Amino acid sequence: QVRVVESGGGLVQAGGSLRLSCEASGNIFRLNTMGWYRQAPGKQRELVAIINSDTGTNYADSVKGRFTISRDNAKRMAYLQMNSLKPEDTGVYYCNVQGWKTTNPFNSWGQGTQVTVSS
Repeated sequence: QVRVVESGGGLVQAGGSLRLSCEASGNIFRLNTMGWYRQAPGKQRELVAIINSDTGTNYADSVKGRFTISRDNAKRMAYLQMNSLKPEDTGVYYCNVQGWKTTNPFNSWGQGTQVTVSS
């Protein structure tokens, strides 16, 4: 069982900043990809940013230059620094973690953390 827990969401004014954290725990042999996704009310879940141990980082066009994803493999943590926030960044942010247990792959999601940006 791999558990993923997000934290750091909240209410912020437009132009402000927030930092989200994601912690993975459990039977993890190797972490591959850690990513952040978000879902706004009435919309589908979309990729925000992803970081892979081999291929690096990738961002949605809408957040490039404003958001930065990073990770700490030793702590099994991923972070999303969000600057210059806009009302359209509002949504539930989910962390996704993919990797390997000793012999089997895993793909786990957290429960999400709410980010609300007021205008």
